[in-house]
Amino acid sequence: MGDLDPALKETHYPFQKLLGFEMTGWSTDYARFEMPLTGDLMNRYGIPHGGIYAALLDTVMGFSGCYTGDPERKVLAMTLSMTTNFLSRPDGKLLIGEGRRTGGGRSSFFAEGTIHDETGTLLTTATGVFRYRKAF
Repeated sequence: MGDLDPALKETHYPFQKLLGFEMTGWSTDYARFEMPLTGDLMNRYGIPHGGIYAALLDTVMGFSGCYTGDPERKVLAMTLSMTTNFLSRPDGKLLIGEGRRTGGGRSSFFAEGTIHDETGTLLTTATGVFRYRKAF
């Protein structure tokens, strides 16, 4: 599932560049991004800020519903609702976010997401509702 066709990898957008996450897998109803943990991403307790997890979960869930397999035919989505559960803090130095489209229709879809670190520790889970948008 973690395979990524290089032709489908999109150019980094500014927020993605800022946070440093990278697409490492994308297929029908599935997306995976990885983010190295750096000091800039930590809160005052020395653990990743909750917004880092939320941004990564939002990204993987959104991409999970937008796969077409054709780099010339982009599908975009925007988040309507997202619920995030913070479960643990990382033991490792890499966040691995995975999103799965779980249902939906022509105008919206549902997804679930998880973040683990490279040691396998489950850090966060989420569910979301997304609306399809036209590419601009």
